[in-house]
Parts: sequence; C-alpha cells; structure tokens
Amino acid sequence: MSPEIAAVGMFIALIIFLFMGHPLAFVLGGVGVLFGAVFIGPQFFGIFMDRIYGTMDNFVLVAISLFILMGNFLTMSGVADELFKALRILLGPIRGGLGFAVIGVCIIFAACTGIIGASVVTMGLLAGPMLLRYGYQKEITMGMIAAGGSLGILIPPSVMLIMMADQGALSAGKLLMAGVVPGVTLGILYMIYIGLRCFMDPKIGPPVPAEELAMIPMKKRIKDAAQYSVPPLLLIFCVLGAIFFGIATPTEAAGVGSFAAFIMVIVYGKFSWKNFTDCLYQTSRTITMVIIIIVGATCFTGVFLGLGGGTAMVNAIMGLGLGKWGTYIMIMIIYVILGCFIDWIGIIMITFPIFLPVAQQLGFDPLWFVSMLAINLQMSFLSPPFGYALFYLSGLGLEGVKLNHIYRGVVPFLILQFIGIIICTIYPEIVVWLPNVMIGK
Repeated sequence: MSPEIAAVGMFIALIIFLFMGHPLAFVLGGVGVLFGAVFIGPQFFGIFMDRIYGTMDNFVLVAISLFILMGNFLTMSGVADELFKALRILLGPIRGGLGFAVIGVCIIFAACTGIIGASVVTMGLLAGPMLLRYGYQKEITMGMIAAGGSLGILIPPSVMLIMMADQGALSAGKLLMAGVVPGVTLGILYMIYIGLRCFMDPKIGPPVPAEELAMIPMKKRIKDAAQYSVPPLLLIFCVLGAIFFGIATPTEAAGVGSFAAFIMVIVYGKFSWKNFTDCLYQTSRTITMVIIIIVGATCFTGVFLGLGGGTAMVNAIMGLGLGKWGTYIMIMIIYVILGCFIDWIGIIMITFPIFLPVAQQLGFDPLWFVSMLAINLQMSFLSPPFGYALFYLSGLGLEGVKLNHIYRGVVPFLILQFIGIIICTIYPEIVVWLPNVMIGK
C-alpha cells in the first residue's frame, strides 16, 4: 500500500468509528492495530510496546497528574466560591460587575487548576443561579461562564500545554509561560465585551441592588476580597514563579503546588476523609482517561508514521503551494473544524506528527506555532456541536436555561477568541516575550 493511500485509509477509518460513537482511545488504538496487523505484520506489536513504554517512562507527564490533583484540591477548598462572593459585592455597583467577577475568578481559578471541567462546573453552579437571579440575560450568562471557564486550558498550569510540550519536543516551562499573556488577553477581551454590552443595555447585566450593598461597608468588601484572593495568588506565584525563574521544573512545581493546595484545604476548614478520598478518586479517573487516550494515540501514530503516512501528508500539504501564511491559515481552519468533533487530546496526538514538520519546513518558530495551536484549541471547548463546555453547562440543569441559550451565548465569545488569534498572529511578541525572558531554559 502506498503511503498516501495508507494515510487516507487510516483517517477514513478513524472518522467512521468516531461517528459510530466509540470512545476515542479505543478508536485510535483499534485503527492502529487493524492497519498494523494487515500492512506491517506481527512486528507491529514491537512498535506498539516501544512507543507505549516511551510514553509511560516520560517524566514530564507526571506533571499532568500533579496539576490535576492540585486543581481538585483547590476545588475542594472552596476558595473559588468565597472569592466570587467577595468580588460580587466589591464590583456590585458596576453595570456588568458580576460578569467582571466571573471572568476575574475564572482567570485566577484557571491559574490554579488547568482543568476545564472543574472551572466550568464550579462557576456554573456558583455564578449561574446568582447571575440569573439578579436579572442577567441567559445567553450572556452562559457565554461568560463557558468562555471564562475554558481559560484553564491556556493559562498555566495547563494540562494541554504540558502534553503539547511533550509531543512537540519543547520546553514545558517555556510553553506554559507562552500561554500566560494570550490567556489574560482573552480574559480582558471578555471583560471589555461584557462591559460594553451591559453599558449599552443595562437590562443585560444590572448592578447588585443598592439595598444589599448598603448593608456591607466598603472596608469589609475590600477585606473579604483580599482574604480570599491572596492565598490563591500566592499559590500561583509560587508555582509559576518557580518555573519562570528556573528554580524548579514543571513537574517539581506541580508537586509543590499540590501540597500547598492541600494545605489550603485544611486552612479553609474543608478537609474530611470523605472529601479527600473523593478528590483522589476523581484525580485517578481523570488521569486514567488522559493516559489511555495517549496510549491509543501513540499506537495510531506509530503505525501511521511507520506506513509513511506522515511524510505523505507533509508532502501533500507543502505541494499545495499555498505559501507560508496560506498554509498557516489552512492549518488553523483544520483545527477549528476538528475542534467541533474531537477533543483536544486526540487532535494533538493525530495532527502534531503532520503539522509540526510542515511548520518547521516553513520556518515558523516552534514555540510560537504550538502556542497558536493551543490558543486555537481553546475554541474547541465552545464550538458546537460537541464543545465540552457546552455540555458541562447543559448538564448542570440550571432553571430556565436551555441548550439554545448556551449555543447563542457562546457565539460572541467564539468571535472574541478568533480576534485573539488574529492579534497573536499579527503581534507574536504577545506569545513569545515572556518565555524568551525566562531565566530557566
């Protein structure tokens, strides 16, 4: 079989099995086994064992487990709940103030967890009913929670960025730092949009009633906001600062962050053996899901590359004659389309062996290029029909909220994410400045 036919055949089989509803991990591994057995022979088992062992022996991936554990501890501590309540009162007099509080807490929570599900579900349960009760429009409420919660995939400690660094042979520390400014920039864009919408139409996001605000002195508002914002900010500084200044590797920083988050659980009085065991169980489930997808994907890519599919695809893309930026635009469009149907783990594992060699031949900075793919993949969490954030919110069963409210609500934020991609493409310094000034290499 020619490499071109092998590449097309594997992708057709992948699409067919995915649309039949089978789990991604088993589809990737199963297609790899099928094509490996037929076109490579019994020796393909050796390829599988080598690649799986290489994945399991990767020390960088330990950071994924520890950051997931840290995020679950932070969720268990309830710090996001109290912080939102404090910011709600502090920003209450402002039109759209609750929206600013949601995005602000999401940015802080994203820098503590790196887990989309935790951020979206936590803010959905905490902020959703409160926003709706105070008269916020359903669409903008659902949109800001979905968009703000998905910042966790871009702002470090991002599980996705660690996996991207591993698959792209990049410094995990630098790639994590590359997500900071773009993630905060998107958060600022969200706040600007919310502020403008609520300024033009106060009914969309009314302020907190003056009667409620009058019962709480300004001094107490500031004190409460500081009390619940300083500990997570210190945690962020310790974890990201250790990586930025080269004091610790991402894996070591993740271990320190997990321990610090556990201390916060105790300090805030939320520790119990039931909560602790539930936290460990949830962490184990998430890690198992991630690792089994990695194993299936590495088997798929091993056979795909072994049959020459990677070289064939690279030659096909380069042969289109689109030029450097035309090819870049095409890749970004492909990522948007894939994001509508496949989760980010599968997209990374399937496309990196194809697109990274193309980017290298075209002369793109690998750090910038991979970071742009990460920014693009954030859109996948909001992209209908299968955006994860959409189903997280739908599954909460908030009173009066239907799926069409969620879909309509995320559209403006998808546009803002697209604007963010354009800004970071025109001004690449936004992405690469921070990692390039890091002391640790």
